[in-house]
Amino acid sequence: MKVTEIAFSCYPVTDMARARKFYEDVLGLKPTMLHGNPGEMQWTEYELGNSTLSLGCGAPDWKPTATGCSVTLEVDDFDAAIAHLKTNGVKFQLEPFPTPVCHMAFIFDTEGNTVGIHKRKVGHH
Repeated sequence: MKVTEIAFSCYPVTDMARARKFYEDVLGLKPTMLHGNPGEMQWTEYELGNSTLSLGCGAPDWKPTATGCSVTLEVDDFDAAIAHLKTNGVKFQLEPFPTPVCHMAFIFDTEGNTVGIHKRKVGHH
């Protein structure tokens, strides 16, 4: 077996409409696939370059968590992104901080999952 890439990352959500509002209105993502109706299994996908971020709702015993896997989103303007998130009342798990190769912060989505906000420094990829 040879794994060639990550097919998708997925967050469990308990309220798809509320989660979509956060990911689309606050983070600015555009859905590329929607499946299911309220009260049944639902799935939303957002294509981001060569990756896909998904939201899944309605699977038994699959609940949001701030301590599980997380997705980190690369942004073009870190300071503007942080200001935008704060203006929208987004709760921060970890306030912005620099590393030798990037600037990062971690926020909570509306469901309690942790989402990273990231900007590489020049010369790093």
